[in-house]
Amino acid sequence: MSPRSARVNEEMREQSRERILTAALEVFAAKGYHDATVTDITTRAGVSRGLLNYYFPGKQNLVEELLDRHLDAVTGVLDVTGTADERLAAIIDGILYAASTTVPVQRMALSLVVNPATLPLFAAAESRKEERLRYMEDELRGIFAERGADDPALEEVLLRSVLEGVVFKIAVYTDDFPVERVRRRLYAMYTLPEPDRTLLGAEPPPVGRMRANRVDREGRTSRAGRSDGA
Repeated sequence: MSPRSARVNEEMREQSRERILTAALEVFAAKGYHDATVTDITTRAGVSRGLLNYYFPGKQNLVEELLDRHLDAVTGVLDVTGTADERLAAIIDGILYAASTTVPVQRMALSLVVNPATLPLFAAAESRKEERLRYMEDELRGIFAERGADDPALEEVLLRSVLEGVVFKIAVYTDDFPVERVRRRLYAMYTLPEPDRTLLGAEPPPVGRMRANRVDREGRTSRAGRSDGA
C-alpha cells in the first residue's frame, strides 16, 4: 500500500482536532469549566490524552479556542449589506438563529462570564478580538445613526443588552423559549417590516411560564410538563 499523502494526513489531523473541540464544548457546557476534566474530554472525543495534549496542552487552551470562535461568530453577523433597516433585521435574525442552534456554545460562554473565577478567560478572549468587537459596536451605532437615533451609542448598548438577555433565556429555557414571537416583537420595537417567514422553520410553542425544573446529564434543560401558560 502506498503511504498516505500529506493532504490526507492533514485532513485526519484536522478531523481529530475538531473532534476534540466538539467534545470539549459538550463537556464544558454540561459540567462547567472547573468540574470538567481532561479525561471527560478524551473519553467523549474517543482520543488519547497524548493526542489531546498534542493539539491543546491544557483545558485553558481549549477554552481559548472555543471562545475565539464564539466571538468570531458573534461579530460575523454584522457582515450584511442593505439599508439600515435590512441590516438591523439581519443582525437580529443572525443572533437569534445562532443562539437557538448553538446552545452548548452559549452555555459555555455564559458560564465563563458569570463565574468570577473564569471571567478573566472571557476578558482575555475579548482582548484578542478587540478589533472585531469595536467593528461590531461601530457598525451597530452606524445603523442607528442612519435610522435617525438621537444617541446611537445608547441604542447599540440597549440592543445588545436585549439580545444578550434573549440569548441567556434561550440557553436556560431552550425548548420553552418563544423565539419566533420574541423575534417579531423585536421587529415591532424597531419598526421593521414584519418578516415573511419564520426563522427556524416552525412556529414556536405558546408562551407559558418558563421554569428550569431539571437539567439532564448532557446539560439540556427539560421540564416536567409542557409550557402551556398554566
